[in-house]
Amino acid sequence: MDKIKLAQQVAWIAAGFALVLAILLIINYVQTSFNDPIENQTIPALVKRLSENPGDEALKAEIRAFDLMARKAYFTSQWQLRTGTYLMFLGVIISILAVRFVLSAKSKLNEIDSVEKVSELDKLVAQKWVIYVGSVLIVLALAAGLLSSNSLEKYMVNENLVVQEEQPAEIAVAENAEPAVAPEDSSVTTVDVQVAEIPVTTDVPVTNIETVAAPAPAGIPTLAQLKANYPFFRGAEGIGVAAQKNTPTDWNGAGGKNVIWKVKVPKSGYSSPIIWGNQLFVTGADAQVRMVYCYDKNTGKLLWEASADNIQGSPASAPKVTADTGLAAPTMATDGRAVFAIFGTGDVIALDMSGKRLWARNLGVPDNHYGHSSSLIIYKDKLLIQYDTNRSGKLLALATQTGATVWETVRASKVSWSSPILVNTGSRMELILTTNPNVNSYNPETGKELWNIACLSGEVGPSAGYADGMVFAANEYAKLVGIKIGATTEIVWEADEYLPEVSSPLAVNGLLYIATTYGVFTCLDAKTGEKHWEQEYGDAFYSSPIYADGKVYITDMSGKTHIVKATKDYQLIGTPELGEKSVCSPVFADGKVYLRGMNNLYCLGAK
Repeated sequence: MDKIKLAQQVAWIAAGFALVLAILLIINYVQTSFNDPIENQTIPALVKRLSENPGDEALKAEIRAFDLMARKAYFTSQWQLRTGTYLMFLGVIISILAVRFVLSAKSKLNEIDSVEKVSELDKLVAQKWVIYVGSVLIVLALAAGLLSSNSLEKYMVNENLVVQEEQPAEIAVAENAEPAVAPEDSSVTTVDVQVAEIPVTTDVPVTNIETVAAPAPAGIPTLAQLKANYPFFRGAEGIGVAAQKNTPTDWNGAGGKNVIWKVKVPKSGYSSPIIWGNQLFVTGADAQVRMVYCYDKNTGKLLWEASADNIQGSPASAPKVTADTGLAAPTMATDGRAVFAIFGTGDVIALDMSGKRLWARNLGVPDNHYGHSSSLIIYKDKLLIQYDTNRSGKLLALATQTGATVWETVRASKVSWSSPILVNTGSRMELILTTNPNVNSYNPETGKELWNIACLSGEVGPSAGYADGMVFAANEYAKLVGIKIGATTEIVWEADEYLPEVSSPLAVNGLLYIATTYGVFTCLDAKTGEKHWEQEYGDAFYSSPIYADGKVYITDMSGKTHIVKATKDYQLIGTPELGEKSVCSPVFADGKVYLRGMNNLYCLGAK
């Protein structure tokens, strides 16, 4: 009987705990719905004041403080709702188990009808209205917790996109199945028209696709071949280090100074260019179509375009994404034999260097409240895809020739928007990913996890940096860490003063560069985290810093590129302007820099 009474007390306490949490969750949800900190109008009012007085440093600090407060309030509210929902579930489960124990124990003792009943439990069971009211509260609280997890969809939504109906998350093409391929004539269009505003110079001959395409490597491209081109987001290893020399430092997009060519990309996108030989590739998309564009990097002529359409499993309507992500945010990848693109619909497409479709498949519509933005990277004959969504996290390797799944690793992670990097640590190749809460390393050949460190939080956008056996990971409202890898892997230093929201860390020459969304660019000692210098430029950074020819290039959202010497002393080389806004990272080839603005694609260099 003592156990029965104890179980009855546990049932009462757990049920009361769950009901109290249910009431608090409902109140919290109602308060958040009517007073969403993300929608606070204070910041827009302050920004308007700043536009009238752009030099007001005190006002800038006030805007940052309000922005930080609003974001922290929002994420705290979301954490409370989710945590409260889990605890409420726990209380309900404990209460049910305790009641079941009591009834089972009394049945075994043949005391259901004969033993004197403990009044409180029996009254609770007898009072059906108590059960009904409690159940309604639990259901309402559960709905409040679940609905709150997607409330960011209301923030900065592109109204031109159609809301995606719920789609199954499984991969549309089985591992051993033949990938779906659309008819050749529906996937590629060869363009033979002169693009408006193309050559600023007229002495460069326009060539056709047969002569501009670099010879595709006979086998797997070497690291030297990758570095000679610009095949991935942030270069040959994805770490922001370019091998090109004689990189330009002076241009003006609006005035035409050192603008070799400029073209308008037909569909918008935030993917940075990639280059192989004389071919330059970018993506663009809207709610109706997803496109791959191939340009002659010397003249800006559009050589061909291909549509990612007629793909089995692709959603009938585009998923909802935010305006600053869109459906063409991930940067493409190439190995010189083919080019690969992924879109916010979950569609992956492979094309040969002339634009002919090789294969295509859908990975399941990514459940990301901003949209998918993790860029692609290639290891040998494997296309590597970081696919962290609200539903699940996973890392995929697809065969570059067929699109079949080579391996798939499930990740204990939350949704993220960062991209993988691929580095040689001296003893092995490692594929390194950042997310909440982990920095993970994998064997790119097998997908097996090599190590992980839980050190991040929040919604992770920045990818990792790497140099000299150290990995660098950071996220706004979390921290910046320097991780030493080797026989043991450990955090050797951490900091929280300068944290990026989108821009990825760059490590080179023993230095670490960080660009923030509040306009500060800083240089730290990579070994210790000690600050060498900081500069406040006034405009936010979404692009990532890139090292080339002894210089570091970082483009702010206004389109101004800040070029500094890669030294621990601050030495500004120049601040050339694009003439339009930009969130893409600069790309280098043959003494030129290629930059994508909001509307146009530029080739910049001495004429």
